[in-house]
Amino acid sequence: MSSTPLPGIGVRYDLTTREQHRLSVVAHRDGSRTLSAYREDDPDACALSVRLTLGEAEALIDAMMPKHHSPSLLSPTELGLVAERIELAATSHWNGRVLGDTRMRTETGVSIVAVLRRAEAIPSPGPDFRLAGGDTLIVIGTREGVDAAAVILGRD
Repeated sequence: MSSTPLPGIGVRYDLTTREQHRLSVVAHRDGSRTLSAYREDDPDACALSVRLTLGEAEALIDAMMPKHHSPSLLSPTELGLVAERIELAATSHWNGRVLGDTRMRTETGVSIVAVLRRAEAIPSPGPDFRLAGGDTLIVIGTREGVDAAAVILGRD
């Protein structure tokens, strides 16, 4: 991110995202903000510009970085891990079997931290938890481990 003083106006902050989208925010001296996004085919042409009051800017900041976010919570990516959802097909070999039979942690190093079943979330399922077709398993591990888990769970 770069910043540019705008005499008599405020400061302009420019950001180019990982996907090469260009955004800017002008922080006006009165506390308002102007958020702008630029066209991909012409980076000098503004595709969207929105002037926000101080209250609107604060609401947007809170939506992007909620106050209830705890800095003590770790993101898996900060640890070199990935978290993914793996759906268990109705035709899966594991449909009706207990989680321990998969030997998931032993074989892949992956942890199954929750199972989503219909509208219910089952946190920290134990080895005696019975899997069902349509379950979505929330797994955390290395990229290689999660890929291996998807292969194991995809077994028909």
